[in-house]
Amino acid sequence: MTDEYFYGATLSASHQSETWDPEAKAEYPRSNKLLIRQALLGPDAKADELNVVQVETMSLQDSVKIPVAVLKAGETRHARLDIEFPDAPVTFTLIQGSGPVHLIGQHLLGALVDEFEEMEEMEEEMLDEEEGDDSQFKDEDDEEGEPKGKKAKMSNNAKGKAPSPKKNAKK
Repeated sequence: MTDEYFYGATLSASHQSETWDPEAKAEYPRSNKLLIRQALLGPDAKADELNVVQVETMSLQDSVKIPVAVLKAGETRHARLDIEFPDAPVTFTLIQGSGPVHLIGQHLLGALVDEFEEMEEMEEEMLDEEEGDDSQFKDEDDEEGEPKGKKAKMSNNAKGKAPSPKKNAKK
């Protein structure tokens, strides 16, 4: 079962960086995911000032730093991001401008890691059992050449006409 919590952070000249790292605080290992839905420029942002938000997180092999939002009062006051961060830590930094820039999203908190692994094992066992049941029906279908209770499908050619029956060698 996954729990969803609101996530919000404000970046400004006095607070330029915010790090999301729930694993550093957790007593019990749980799966965490951060979804950032949008970035909003605060109403008291300076006119004609670019505000650039950069994110730093881990990729498959190393750390990545990349801008995710460029906001300017009077032009672009919000940006829809829909960015998912499956691994912590994630650091947001206001690298240009004085903000304030508000980041809004969701923190998804999953089941305990052990419980999650047990659920995956149970799902795999259920799939294996279902595959065994399906093979029984496939054998029945193959014996008669066609599945029971189903009619053969007729397809139309490019002109919308049904194909003509094939002529047998025997007449």
